[in-house]
Amino acid sequence: MKNNFTDKHIIVTGGTGSLGSSVTKILLNEGAKVSIPCLKESELDDLTFREHENIFIQTGLNLTNEAAANGFYKSAVQQQGTLWSSVNIAGGFAMGKVENSTKQAFMKQLNLNLITCFNACKSAIPHLKKNGGRILNISSRPGIEPAKGAGRSAYAVSKAAVAALTQSLSAEVLEDDILVNAIAPSVIDTEQNRKSMPNANYSKWPKSEEIAQTILYLISENNKLTSGAIIPVYGKG
Repeated sequence: MKNNFTDKHIIVTGGTGSLGSSVTKILLNEGAKVSIPCLKESELDDLTFREHENIFIQTGLNLTNEAAANGFYKSAVQQQGTLWSSVNIAGGFAMGKVENSTKQAFMKQLNLNLITCFNACKSAIPHLKKNGGRILNISSRPGIEPAKGAGRSAYAVSKAAVAALTQSLSAEVLEDDILVNAIAPSVIDTEQNRKSMPNANYSKWPKSEEIAQTILYLISENNKLTSGAIIPVYGKG
């Protein structure tokens, strides 16, 4: 059954990155209205859809700031109409063993991955409560298989927290007809990841476009039952 996103308003945090832009492109092609919060103007340089008639982008937006996140959601709804879904992709990655790390580095990963997700969820809920809708978060393989997080513990902890937030929030808002899920990618096949791991077998990595299809089902009206799930999207890796 084809997903129908015609005229549905969807906010995609991290919408300028590899996965976020893949999700956005498909949504726009299917008639959705997409809003993207963006920290730096330079993130828009290579976006082919930045002038699309159904796109709303606000720059200078730091999602670790609760008031800024809330303000963006209000502005997006004013510009694009009733919110259907929030796809919370914004985040960051860093290597680092615990013994060589610092509290500052640890907190940076929590802010980039957990706090941005928390602020996006919190900002979306009042809008989604009006008509029901969908929230989709991004955990990771180390987030649900912590032993895979050796050498990147702060990242693993932040993504494990996203998984816990997803499951607890799904129970909070289920009666409001809001379904909350997360996906857990392994290493995504991106240009940046290829450069950082030149000897890896890229054919085993899931591609952004493939992961996007899983996201689109989970935020579609076709998904009527699944909530509180953390879906692995590992490919063969």
